[in-house]
Amino acid sequence: MKTVSLPGGERVPALGMGSWMMGEVAANRAKELAALRAGLDAGLSLIDTAEMYGDGEAERLIGEAIEGRRDEVFLVSKVYPFNAGRRAMLKACEQSLQRLGTDRLDAYLLHWPGSVPLDETLEAFERLQRDGKIRYWGVSNFDAEGMEEVIAAGSGLPVCNQVLYNLGRRGIEWDLQPWLREQGIPLMAYSPLEQARLLRQRELLALAASLDATPAQLALAWLLRHDGCIVIPKASSPARVEENAAALALKLDAATLERLDHIFPPPSAPTPLEML
Repeated sequence: MKTVSLPGGERVPALGMGSWMMGEVAANRAKELAALRAGLDAGLSLIDTAEMYGDGEAERLIGEAIEGRRDEVFLVSKVYPFNAGRRAMLKACEQSLQRLGTDRLDAYLLHWPGSVPLDETLEAFERLQRDGKIRYWGVSNFDAEGMEEVIAAGSGLPVCNQVLYNLGRRGIEWDLQPWLREQGIPLMAYSPLEQARLLRQRELLALAASLDATPAQLALAWLLRHDGCIVIPKASSPARVEENAAALALKLDAATLERLDHIFPPPSAPTPLEML
């Protein structure tokens, strides 16, 4: 398993599992539980979720999946911006912990910038760290300017910035990605397959076939080649988990990377941060 170094030196898997839109349909629960457990068996032990996902149902699903295996998991959840105040965050975190069936989060992220003053949010994160409820804090959906504000606040480095990044969404390569690399802050790429839309792109399908790979494996391998990038695809079946995990073994040569740049051009100018 390739790993990524966090600002404090701890290393985590470069390929983990996302959970957006999981836990929302009762008929899918058994397959989703099996997928999460298969991912743990395959070493995809970083799991990302949020209080927003399914109004907490994704957290409940993950709590069931990791029961008896909590110490194997690097567990990440996210707090709504409107819950990011001194008191509200403490309550929101406690509710996430209850749904997840654990006493701590490995990382707790601000889901996107909101109206609560950043200083207050950071103060709440620090309180949760002192109380042993979270090990690290971080952010999500912050652009380069927003990240500079986080650093200027003087509370240290966030554990990561989770943003939309995939072959079709490369705007962060202009400024945010290099800025994070210089600061030693990992990038966590959500929706790495563009919610499966990338998998229907004809040229990507053809290129993947020429490499004896699937389009998902090619798209994930393209992200995994970046140092400091944690990739969190959602997989709702054990078969899909196995397919995703195989991307770790796919090496892309210069000709393949050049072809991907032709199909999905890198940014030629600054681009506002994209979100889903």
